[in-house]
Amino acid sequence: MRRRFHDFDHSNDMASTPSAIVTGFCRHVLRFPSLQFGRCRMSVATPPPWFRPGIEALCALDPDFACIEPAAGPLPWRWRPRGFAGLVRTVLGQQISNQAAEAIWRRFAALPGALEPAGALGLTDEQFRAAGLSRPKVAHLRSLAAAALDGTLRLDTLGSMEDAEAVAHLAAQRGLGPWTAQVHLLFAEARPDVFPHGDVALAAALAHLKGLPERPSPRALTLMAEGWSPWRSLAARLLWHHWRHVTGRPAGESD
Repeated sequence: MRRRFHDFDHSNDMASTPSAIVTGFCRHVLRFPSLQFGRCRMSVATPPPWFRPGIEALCALDPDFACIEPAAGPLPWRWRPRGFAGLVRTVLGQQISNQAAEAIWRRFAALPGALEPAGALGLTDEQFRAAGLSRPKVAHLRSLAAAALDGTLRLDTLGSMEDAEAVAHLAAQRGLGPWTAQVHLLFAEARPDVFPHGDVALAAALAHLKGLPERPSPRALTLMAEGWSPWRSLAARLLWHHWRHVTGRPAGESD
């Protein structure tokens, strides 16, 4: 399975992690004064009413999660815009660093009509290239825009779909896949029980949190996450929060 990173540098690997932090986090309180924490390029908003009760319930299901916020600070509510704009932002972040994705997003979002399907279809190749998009991503965004206009991509009805149905619907579109679909549902649609099991940063964070000898595979991560339902999205958010804290690598959503 292709390795996925959630807006982390592509060097994000347990092998490159300082040896001092690859042990069970809840068993050892660690400090890293030499780490340089990157600016958090994320949009922060007031969380939904289930946010704090959900975290408390998750910590009751798995007490290891209760160790994260005391060390890393309160978990902020990160979000992306709903609909086509949010999907565009997620696609732009595929397989590149957060810094690169943020720069491309800002240039692209400034183009007239770029965040609406009809407007995106009207952009020229030169406009896409000037924003920094690769040819495959240009093709993917045009395909998504066309699908949104002809009804193949039903972003306006995602809210009526169950999680699995929504993931399958998004992942069936050109340029998308399970990871992109899950991240979009988690951040743009604010679903509480979606877990991007193919995200390598989540696997690395969990291995560190629990003192595992190696990162769990996507299949193993999926099985472990079943015990966190119905709060798997909060588990993912906490794990990303934890990994950013212990590595100092920027993670998350754009401002």
